[in-house]
Amino acid sequence: MSFPTSLGTSSADEIRLLGQDLTADLMGKVGFGELAFWLVAMRRPTPSETRVFEAVLVALADHGFTPTAIAARLTYLSAPDSLQGALAAGLLGGGSRFLGVTEDCGMYLHEALEGLEPPTDDAGWDALALEVVTATRAAGKYVPGLGHPVHKVEDPRTPVLIGIAADEGLLGPHLQLFQAIGRTHEQVLGRKLPLNGAGVCGAALADLGLPVELLRGFALLARAAGLLGQLAEERRRPIGMDVYLTVDRDAVYVDPSVDPS
Repeated sequence: MSFPTSLGTSSADEIRLLGQDLTADLMGKVGFGELAFWLVAMRRPTPSETRVFEAVLVALADHGFTPTAIAARLTYLSAPDSLQGALAAGLLGGGSRFLGVTEDCGMYLHEALEGLEPPTDDAGWDALALEVVTATRAAGKYVPGLGHPVHKVEDPRTPVLIGIAADEGLLGPHLQLFQAIGRTHEQVLGRKLPLNGAGVCGAALADLGLPVELLRGFALLARAAGLLGQLAEERRRPIGMDVYLTVDRDAVYVDPSVDPS
């Protein structure tokens, strides 16, 4: 019996993926980041592309004490199928907000560049960035990728990833526009904000030619590593109940029948 898909097939005798023998050609020879890229793009990445892509995965695996981690820890304590429930809670929590910045920024830059001939110097990029940020401000929207609640001056991931992309010859139009937004947005917004790591990752993934609609998925892939670490930490040193009690005691309960206005 065979179960073919566009990516491969599984039979009683072998598993083939991307035209390769999974056990003979891939296992132990292809890194997971490279495989993830290959599965989506349907082409094997170059070593330079693999380096940038895996740098993005590492950057997004940071999984500090965020609501995503809190939700996972609390679900681990309370759900009947605790580990599975905690994984689901953590992934859904991360996908709904924090990981959306990667997708939103990549999509924002992609739409801004669509149909344009990329500028050839910093002055041209700055002019384009000013135009894009001004239009966003006029529409009453936020510029994705700007600002960070912890790294208020500079997100340490941003210059490193930009440097890696430049070293590998992959500093493409999305990253260049993102850098220009960083240089010029204060003229429109009236304050200086850092370029955050989730945003720069979105720009880097878009420059790799990966579908912008899937950027949240790549961020989710990266955060899964951090999420598993959080759950392992909860097993080693439980703090979920302390978090719950703190949140519960600080909560202000409102009668839903009362008009808040």
